[in-house]
Amino acid sequence: MTLTTNPFDDDKLREECGVFGIWGADNAASFVALGLHALQHRGQEAAGITTFDGRHFHSHRAMGHVAGNFDRDDIIRKLAGRAGIGHVRYSTTGETALRNVQPLFAELAEGGFAVAHNGNLSNAMKVRRTLNRRGSIFQSTSDTEVIIHLVATSARSGTLDRLTDALKQVEGAYSLVVLTDEGLVACRDPLGIRPLVMGKLGEATIFASETVALDVIGANFIRDVEPGELILVNDSGIRSFRPFQQVEPRPCIFEHVYFSRPDSIAEGISVYEVRKNIGAELSRESPIDADYVVPVPDSGVPAAIGFSQASGIPFELGIIRSHYVGRTFIQPSQDVRHMGVKLKHNANSALVDGKSIVLIDDSIVRGTTSVKIVQMMRDAGAREVHMRIASPPTRHSCFYGVDTPERAKLLAAQMNVDQMRDYINADSLAFISIEGLYRALGQERNNALPQRCDACFTGAYPTTLTDVADKERAASLSLVASR
Repeated sequence: MTLTTNPFDDDKLREECGVFGIWGADNAASFVALGLHALQHRGQEAAGITTFDGRHFHSHRAMGHVAGNFDRDDIIRKLAGRAGIGHVRYSTTGETALRNVQPLFAELAEGGFAVAHNGNLSNAMKVRRTLNRRGSIFQSTSDTEVIIHLVATSARSGTLDRLTDALKQVEGAYSLVVLTDEGLVACRDPLGIRPLVMGKLGEATIFASETVALDVIGANFIRDVEPGELILVNDSGIRSFRPFQQVEPRPCIFEHVYFSRPDSIAEGISVYEVRKNIGAELSRESPIDADYVVPVPDSGVPAAIGFSQASGIPFELGIIRSHYVGRTFIQPSQDVRHMGVKLKHNANSALVDGKSIVLIDDSIVRGTTSVKIVQMMRDAGAREVHMRIASPPTRHSCFYGVDTPERAKLLAAQMNVDQMRDYINADSLAFISIEGLYRALGQERNNALPQRCDACFTGAYPTTLTDVADKERAASLSLVASR
């Protein structure tokens, strides 16, 4: 029997992917591998690298982590070239299989085309059906492959124009790095939902999902790739294009709450500082009298520090996380299955026994994690267990590249806060307000036109959800037909 040993991670929203691209560096694959290491938190399911040596493309894709797959000299040597792109994956569309691991590559009429995608296309199924009827044969179940077929069938000339034509036919979220014979292309959807940054290392130009990937290779951050911008880098230099109609950007607000590493700079703002601000806002909105502020490791730590500093309640590590436990292990008997919970997280009983504690976590999704944590604290002798959540209630699914349960499985979509408190068996429960979350970012929310994509909290989706609407329409017709 196999038991997952990350019981406090199985109820988190999962980021979908991380991308990295570099042009103009000797042994580019080594830099890509290092960049992907820094982005591993964005996807642990699979990883891949494609390079270009000026004549040929070289690829290696594998299931699992970057370490173990791309720290071998024999693999890196085979990925020759001064240009490369890479991808770490947590699937949001498509099955868990090697054929869906990116970068995806195809030999098109105008040359090789490799693409790595962070995001999700919300009309991919509709576009795919149209392409199927025209004769396109898909090799994967990933929405990203739609882009390749749209490029391949475009009537435009030149890779950049064909890519632009393709992207004008899709909706949703995408930050892409594309490697072609003509150069490296980086682009971001007009709303800028998913992040993408640009850096320099000597003469080399780099693109990555987060600034930490620049840090790890010693590159300098230049700027964000702007929403709706395409950047082409080749031996002739760097050129920027803006082929899309300009709209008000809506970057994902959850990048600041959970997805990005705390040592990243997102949109010019320190993610760590924002998370501390969130904790401070939370303490002002929902004060509590307690002995200790205890973070749910590791994502709850910065918000817990902010809560502690603003409230004056001491910060303590009431839950200790082991960093030396693998993802799975083999149990000899189902009778001891429950012991796996304590392999990765264990209560600091000497600290919490007899105390009133306030637990800080980043979110509640299904609620299963919160139930386990609260019970762990009670078993350790805590007198009172209060929970404060560093994001508003997650009431809606994400369709822009974040793996969220369907709405019927989101606890906040089925219960009010009092019911949720009873469900997790806490003495009190409170979430930061949507207004407080924006204040932590230094903004006031514009209710008529929110400055960020906060749809998972508010249901205010910034794009048309074609595939969702088609699915709901089909389900409705099926229900009527069955009556």
